Amino acid sequence: MNRTDVELLALALPAATKVVQWGGADVYKVGGKVFAICGLGEALSFKVTEIGFVVLTDEGGPGRQAPYLAKGQWVSVDIDDVEPEEVAGWIATSHELIAAKLTRKLRAELGL
Repeated sequence: MNRTDVELLALALPAATKVVQWGGADVYKVGGKVFAICGLGEALSFKVTEIGFVVLTDEGGPGRQAPYLAKGQWVSVDIDDVEPEEVAGWIATSHELIAAKLTRKLRAELGL
């Protein structure tokens, strides 16, 4: 996987947008809220459920706590070390988790 692959996966999700910020990182948002960050190193950071956080960051898991975001249950993985199908699932789940926290009005405006 590379950043272009991540971009294709992320932007295929409903109402997803991309901005470049924080020194060149690709930041993917839904409704103005971040759901994935790619390019801080060669890592992809994304939001997960409580169970997903434990599974992905536990010993032997492919991820680690995302710097500055771990309190909000964000995980960081090296995109070179994982299968594309896994990445697609993680990005889609993160998108769903963030979209679910948007207001009902905003979700309706975005068609979510």
